[in-house]
Amino acid sequence: MTQKAETIAATPENGPHNWLNRTVAGAGLTSALGDFCYETTTVILPGFLAVLGVPAAALGLIEGIADAVASFTKMVAGYIADKFGRRKLLVLVGYGLTPLGQALIALAVGWPLILLGRIVSWFGKGLRGPLRDAIVAQSITPDTRGRAFGFHRAMDTIGAVAGPLLGVALLGWAQHLPWETASGPFRLVFWLTLIPGALAVLAFLIFVRDPEQSPNPALKFFSTLRGLPARFKRYLVAVGIFGMGDFSHSLLILAATQLLTPAMGVIDAAQAAGLLYVWRNVVQVATSYPIGMLADRFGQRGVLIAGYGLGVLTAALTALVFATGAGTVVLLAGIFFVAGLYVAVQEALEPTVTAEMVSQDTLATSYGALGTVNGAAKFVSSAAVGVLWTAVSPSVSFAVAAILMAAGALALVRVR
Repeated sequence: MTQKAETIAATPENGPHNWLNRTVAGAGLTSALGDFCYETTTVILPGFLAVLGVPAAALGLIEGIADAVASFTKMVAGYIADKFGRRKLLVLVGYGLTPLGQALIALAVGWPLILLGRIVSWFGKGLRGPLRDAIVAQSITPDTRGRAFGFHRAMDTIGAVAGPLLGVALLGWAQHLPWETASGPFRLVFWLTLIPGALAVLAFLIFVRDPEQSPNPALKFFSTLRGLPARFKRYLVAVGIFGMGDFSHSLLILAATQLLTPAMGVIDAAQAAGLLYVWRNVVQVATSYPIGMLADRFGQRGVLIAGYGLGVLTAALTALVFATGAGTVVLLAGIFFVAGLYVAVQEALEPTVTAEMVSQDTLATSYGALGTVNGAAKFVSSAAVGVLWTAVSPSVSFAVAAILMAAGALALVRVR
């Protein structure tokens, strides 16, 4: 940490009783608005593609490429910020790209422009994430970081829950308006998401102060990667194998939409699928802290392996539902519940296990490597599940995902 950053972190207003400073509050508000913007799109995008007649293979490709772009961008953004010392401008650009991507999706009449819009939004997400976290970390004292990041995660989740809820409600209201095509209600909701997206940029610009660090022009990218511990590299292999089956949950929303459409109609099915995704987010939020307590007591790697097992169960149950045609709201709610559990384990403990395996001076680079492996694997999984869904059947596609996730869990068992 630079002398300037140390000075800022040690000031009285950032003490244990005043950790909720202007930067922490501003970053939390920004994240809530940003998640409100893009999570609203996530929850109604599968229904929009269904209305346009876009196949599941295209959705898998779109989500896989978007996740890969975000993950690769995280590593590069962190390296650039560490090397040159400037962060706030890059974060503002990242938040500004999200509403731009939303506008492209609202204008789309086919999957190519939707793909471009998703790439633009997810590039912005990858650009801003690690830099925003570094700004927050340096704006407080080390003994208050837990509270500060807990608040930030809570604000982030408020947006992730409130956005989809409002999006589903707006979609239900908009379908009663006169439209020339069935895509009209979806396009209206996409345009409305530009409002919280623009407010996120303003909130970060006005409230957040960046304790800028000194540039480090001697920092070498590839030599740092080559020097990572061998056991961490084996861990990344296990994460990557699991990730190749860990499909985007936009495909889970699409699955719910298709299974419920015969009984409910496409708009109502899309709304129900959106609410199931919100339910998944609520489960994730409610279980993240208890899962962390379990990991502290019984060991992070063991709990992570159990979480990977829940991922296998999610994919296997989805395959079974498609094979039997028994897709009811109650059964799907159970699948989304299990999905929320395993995502909570995965997001909380993959970084924690990483921190146990590497030295602190390479922690940021190691997180970037973890994000890159997850992104590359996510691209493979989402694209493969989507293609198999279209070319063979959805039950086969999710069964293959379950097999790959099980292989990743077994590989993790072998990592010490």
